Amino acid sequence: MLDDIWHSTHAATSLNRILPRLEARFANDVDSDEWEGYLNRLRQHFPRLFRGLHALYGQHYDFFYHLESVLASATAMWIQRPSELKALDALRETDPQWYQSQRMVGAMCYVDLFANDLDGLRERISYLAELGITYLHLMPVFKVPEGDNDGGYAVSSYREVESELGNMEQLAELASELRHHGISLCLDFVFNHTSDEHEWARRALDGDVEYQGYYRLFPDRIMPDAYERTMTPVFPDEHPGSFTYRNRLKRWVWTTFHNYQWDLNYENPVVFNRMLEEMLFLANQGVEILRLDAVAYVWKRLGTDCQNQPEAHTIIQAFNALVRISAPAMVFKSAAIVHPDEVRKYIDANECQLSYNPQLMALLWNSLATRKVEILNKGMQRRFSIPADCAWVNYVRCHDDIGFAFSNDDVQDTNYDPASHRRFLAEFYTGRFPESFSRGQPFQENPVTGEARVSGTCASLAGLEQALDENDADGIELAIQRILLIHGVILTIGGIPLIYLGDEIGMLNDYGYEGDAEKIGDSRWLHRAAFDWQRAEARSDPATIPGRIYQDLLRLIQIRQQNPALDRAETEIVDSGNSHVFAYFRTSGDHSVLVLANFSESPQPIEGRHLRLLGLRKSVVDLVAGRTIVAAHTLEMEPYDFMILARPPGR
Repeated sequence: MLDDIWHSTHAATSLNRILPRLEARFANDVDSDEWEGYLNRLRQHFPRLFRGLHALYGQHYDFFYHLESVLASATAMWIQRPSELKALDALRETDPQWYQSQRMVGAMCYVDLFANDLDGLRERISYLAELGITYLHLMPVFKVPEGDNDGGYAVSSYREVESELGNMEQLAELASELRHHGISLCLDFVFNHTSDEHEWARRALDGDVEYQGYYRLFPDRIMPDAYERTMTPVFPDEHPGSFTYRNRLKRWVWTTFHNYQWDLNYENPVVFNRMLEEMLFLANQGVEILRLDAVAYVWKRLGTDCQNQPEAHTIIQAFNALVRISAPAMVFKSAAIVHPDEVRKYIDANECQLSYNPQLMALLWNSLATRKVEILNKGMQRRFSIPADCAWVNYVRCHDDIGFAFSNDDVQDTNYDPASHRRFLAEFYTGRFPESFSRGQPFQENPVTGEARVSGTCASLAGLEQALDENDADGIELAIQRILLIHGVILTIGGIPLIYLGDEIGMLNDYGYEGDAEKIGDSRWLHRAAFDWQRAEARSDPATIPGRIYQDLLRLIQIRQQNPALDRAETEIVDSGNSHVFAYFRTSGDHSVLVLANFSESPQPIEGRHLRLLGLRKSVVDLVAGRTIVAAHTLEMEPYDFMILARPPGR
């Protein structure tokens, strides 16, 4: 209580000191009504901004100077914000949970692999619109070093686009045109580290003490050794530990990921302010969703694993407050591929409004391999619920590998050993397990434990590649049903579904990467092929495999976008009465549907009396098949059947 009073009093005092200086510096540059609107947001969000920044930097003797600098940066970036985006800000403030709409359907791609460059992508907007996409996540587009650049995540400049893709003006034009088609642009913000070729790192290498303070540098191994006693290296195969020696500096540099990615030092308040300016610059280009990369690593503490520290949350919360002040149309998406309980800690309207759901992704593949849904049920019942003003981003795969990031507790509660179960999944999805239908490759396999993550396209992992090779008509049908099943779940379970472009036409693994010197050894390129536009030409023909997948997926998207039961609806995971069938209700107001997903290649019965215990009538409509079902005694589900059951009209 006393702490709250202290913060409130000092926040008010600080704002009263700063506002006159901000007004003298900026008020004449904007319309008086606009300025007043900006001040209203500033007054609304300043108390939590003050609390966060004071927790991070209050011990600095010049804290007030840094606080004023942060607000000056935020104000200057707001003034530079285009009028069209300020209008979007006003629109989003009337509907702050716009991202929860059932109209939201996401897609992700690499610009060069999908359409060569930014101008080429503008020409492909019609394809996205045809599919019903309203959210487009582009893989990293910023300037990176030649050669090693971690697939674009070693950023050399946040304000320059990689020249082969275009320039920042073209990116802003693309964002505008996407917005005019009802599509929100999502980009990655790599804020844990920069490339060692970033201007800040170059200046540090040149001996500039100020810029050396932007990073974590050590003159000897004393502190690195002390930190590493409790840390686990991220890429042990590439380099042991989390530090790299740079002889030009005569220093050890903190490099959590690759040796050319230098971790930023957020204990330095100047770093926070500089990264704020980069973030708001991107917001002013028209970015509406900012994926915060590697959120778990941004704060370090001796004696810990240097992940998920409380200050990591505080940093994001402070950034969130500043965005709400200067660019409220933009929201944050968390990318924390950590334990499911830690993932949920980043999800809050005052932190990250959106978050990837790696647990659901892993458990969908687990259920396809085991044909059972017990672990899926437990994981979703325990961890799917999040704050009402937030949303999951659900996906079956992304640009990265598939890691089996589910909770050990959920696995143990179903009488499996977590380590051996993960080994089984790695063997299954790399085709080593007898009778596996999958054609994946291991990524970062541990030869000691046998655990590995898995690479591969959705279609190849789901069995389509193997069935085609064996000319197995039944296998092809089952593979298509698996693809539609797991996409059906992400489209209906709640949150924003995210499709990796190419999966909607059943693209297969591309083994050509093995002949590329820059890609060999990284199996993730197996599923990062150039988009097959020739294959996409068949999407309108349901007699073809691409056409069958595309048309059925499009129908599921249309059901999502048109059914009121799926609009900002509550999700309740329920027991289907069958260990092979995943079930959940979606309810919005007076509208409700029951979703059933059979994860087995065998027909599965659902007792009619069990359905009636769940409140369903004897007669229901399956919105997917478009037919009325009478389940007086038993509802028979076909192999890999996916149903959305609703009461018949008028009942």
